[in-house]
Amino acid sequence: MNNTISRNFRGALGRLIQRQESSIVIALVLYMIIVSFVNPTYISRANQFNVLRSSGFTLITVVGMTFVLITGGLDLSVGSVLALGGVITGIACRAGLPVFAAVLLGILMGFAIGVLNGFIIVKAGIPPLIVTLGMQYVARGLVSVLTKGVPIYPLPNAFKAIERIRVLGFPAVVIFALAVAVIGHIVLTSTAFGRSIYALGGNEEAARISGIRTRRTKLQVYIITSTLAALAGIFMSARLGSAEAAAGTGYELTVICGVIIGGTSTFGGTGSIVGSVLGALFMEELTNSLTLMRISVYWQNLVVGTILILAVLLDQYKRNLIRRRSIMNTGTGSA
Repeated sequence: MNNTISRNFRGALGRLIQRQESSIVIALVLYMIIVSFVNPTYISRANQFNVLRSSGFTLITVVGMTFVLITGGLDLSVGSVLALGGVITGIACRAGLPVFAAVLLGILMGFAIGVLNGFIIVKAGIPPLIVTLGMQYVARGLVSVLTKGVPIYPLPNAFKAIERIRVLGFPAVVIFALAVAVIGHIVLTSTAFGRSIYALGGNEEAARISGIRTRRTKLQVYIITSTLAALAGIFMSARLGSAEAAAGTGYELTVICGVIIGGTSTFGGTGSIVGSVLGALFMEELTNSLTLMRISVYWQNLVVGTILILAVLLDQYKRNLIRRRSIMNTGTGSA
């Protein structure tokens, strides 16, 4: 009986290690252990609670970005959309609209930008990199025009109360982000829409021939991503008590880096919500630890950029390894 239990344990451990997300889990745990020796404050309950609360804003958009990258696309506009969603909501609140209506306007702004991104990419055939880069400047320009660079402040107490909501002691943004992640995981792994996302990223032409409405799927993933980014901006404004013109600066890099580190391929076709969530948490832990160790923000940017490049190189290495194994297996089968 002991031998059976031992074999089952080794089998379960082997399957766990072989999972795509295992490498990021190991890296995250090892990193946290090392940093905790350098600065014991880092592992404290209060600091980890702050990390979790800060990560909520990233986790919301990470789900949509995972969808986009799996299809082989990219969305560089999420940082500006985050700022615009918060600004539109803040302006509506200052104009005397009910909080629900103001929040709805902010969400609709994100939805509209997602529609524009997806429509231009699908109908005009322009690469997502160009379209979303342009939209990044458009949305940031709108924020500058609407705010003149001045924060929208003060916001109503009823709106700021969103930040004070607690569920089991956790802020509303964390609970909402986890709910979005769970829904995103279910959609990606257990629905026809999720299968169409993977198929589109794997081989768009084959997906189209098999009956998948590839254009509609592309449009939907960009709408989801922009809408979630606007929601993140609304939560951030509620936390700060103001709508900041500079909100979301560099946000797109953090989101994309988290998704790629979590195992989603930049070439499309592979990835998971679980991996992306872990990657986003790793990015937040990294930023927090560097700040605690009083590392200059300039060095922090260098570290994040380096990690992103290494993650892409690792992704390319894994793709080449899989391709070589496929060729070898094909050759062996033919022989």
